[in-house]
Amino acid sequence: MKRKGFTLVEILIVVVILGILAAIVIPQFSDASTEAKLSSLVSDLQTVRSQIQLYKIQHNDNVPADVNDLTITTDVDGNAGSDYGPYLQKIPTNQFNDLSTVDTDGTLGGGSHGWYYNSTTGDFRADTDDHTSL
Repeated sequence: MKRKGFTLVEILIVVVILGILAAIVIPQFSDASTEAKLSSLVSDLQTVRSQIQLYKIQHNDNVPADVNDLTITTDVDGNAGSDYGPYLQKIPTNQFNDLSTVDTDGTLGGGSHGWYYNSTTGDFRADTDDHTSL
C-alpha cells in the first residue's frame, strides 16, 4: 500500500520560500506606516499654519499669544469674545510622539511636546528630532 502526503524536504522548501517572500514584503509595510504618519504630520502643520495666518489677518496683524487661542472665539484684540473663531476644534496630535502639547518656552526638538510655537513670529513646528525642519 502506497502512502500519500508530503515529504519533510518538500515541506521545508515551501516554508523557506514563504520565509523569503515574507522578508521581502514586511519591510514595505513598515515604510508605508512611516510615510502615512509623515503625510498626516505635514497636513496638520499646513492646517494649523493656515489658521494662524487667518487669525493674524483678522486680529490686526497679531499672531495668537498662545496656539490654544485658536480653539476659542475671540474679539479683534484677541480676548475671549464672539467676533472670530474658533479656528481649530483642538490642537492636533503629533503622529510621531502621540503628544498634542505645545511648547512655547523651550528649545525646538527633543520630542518632549507634540509641537513648538513661537508666539513672537507665529512659527509652528513639529517638536520631534527628525521633523523639526518641516
